[in-house]
Amino acid sequence: MTEKTTAVQIVMPQHCNGYAKPRLFGGQIMAWIDVVGAVAARRYAQKAVTTVCIDNLAFLKPAYLNDTIVQEAYVTWTGNTSLEVRVNSMVERLDGSRELINKAYVVFVALDENDHPSAVPPFTPETDEEKDEFSEAEIRRQLRKSMK
Repeated sequence: MTEKTTAVQIVMPQHCNGYAKPRLFGGQIMAWIDVVGAVAARRYAQKAVTTVCIDNLAFLKPAYLNDTIVQEAYVTWTGNTSLEVRVNSMVERLDGSRELINKAYVVFVALDENDHPSAVPPFTPETDEEKDEFSEAEIRRQLRKSMK
C-alpha cells in the first residue's frame, strides 16, 4: 500500500458550531482534509500541488468538543499531472480505538516551479485494496469528465 500521511487534531471550542453539545464544524474538517491530502499528494509527486476538487465527501458521524481526530491520507490514483487522495477521518477514543466519521476523495494537480501542471509518477496498485480503490477512482474520473 502507498505510504499514509497522518495528522492528529484535538477538537477545540473554535472548531465547533453553536449547538448545546458542541460538534465539529464541517468546514473545519474540510480544511484539515485539504491540508493532510495535500501533504500526501506533495510527498508522492515530490512537487507542489493545488486542489482541483473534493470529489466525494461523506459525513458519516459527528465529532464533538475535546475529541481526538486522526486523519490518514494516501494516493489512490494518478493521471498525467493529477492525483486522487483518499482521506479517512476518525475519532480516536481514549482507549486507542478509532471510529470512521468522514471519508473524502480529493483531486490535486502537481505544479512545476512556474505553477504549470507537471507530470507525476504513475501509481501502480499492488494490493487488492489498492486495485479496488484505483478502479473506483477511474469511475469517479469519468464522472467528473462527463460533468464538464
